[in-house]
Amino acid sequence: MNQFKGKVALITGGTKGIGYGIAEALLKMGMRIVITGRDKDTTFKAAYELTENGGKVLPLAADVRDYSAMQMVVKETLDAYGQLDVLIANAGVGHFAPISELTIDQWKESIGVNLTGVFHSVKASLEAIKKSKGYIITISSLAGANFFEKGTAYNASKFGVTGFTQALMLDVRNDDVKVTTIMPGSVSSHFGGRSPEDGKDWRIQPEDLGQMVVDLLQMHPRTLPSKIEVRPSKTGSS
Repeated sequence: MNQFKGKVALITGGTKGIGYGIAEALLKMGMRIVITGRDKDTTFKAAYELTENGGKVLPLAADVRDYSAMQMVVKETLDAYGQLDVLIANAGVGHFAPISELTIDQWKESIGVNLTGVFHSVKASLEAIKKSKGYIITISSLAGANFFEKGTAYNASKFGVTGFTQALMLDVRNDDVKVTTIMPGSVSSHFGGRSPEDGKDWRIQPEDLGQMVVDLLQMHPRTLPSKIEVRPSKTGSS
């Protein structure tokens, strides 16, 4: 646990679901956390809830589609904590419809948040992560390797995240920066209009992915799981 004490993690889309679960896990390990969300009130509420059991969480309202906003997030992180050790590029949206019904705005939001947002988050954080010899983790999806009906926008964005992250890994590995993409299947969260309270316990829980991030950060430096597919061990109805 001492290796986590005082380290700083920036988690985009940290107000609920996977991002929130990762924040909880890293707080328990003694890390200082920055979470972002598009809505200021929601972001501050999530930070308050996360700190009820102790720990430091800095909430910053920012849209990952805005590169200048992500630059400001990194600046405020460094101003507050003096370093940045881990980036979790998690912010994402889901629009699922046949191409005949998918709107231009839905396409733009899917690509803008899920793919360009990851690029912005990484680009803005990279110098700080290089300085700390840190870790970049992107949250892709099994949809980043498996296409499905009504998934044109989502598949395109997540295939892009998977490819981007693997190429990024090769770009920075000799800078002592580690890069992993996690590709979850069905997760119990509000994503895509689902309700995590609907009793579908067969799905992956956000805390499971939080533990996976902890395990990655604890792995021996000589070993890099660069791409991880994770799915529920059993299937259930959608």
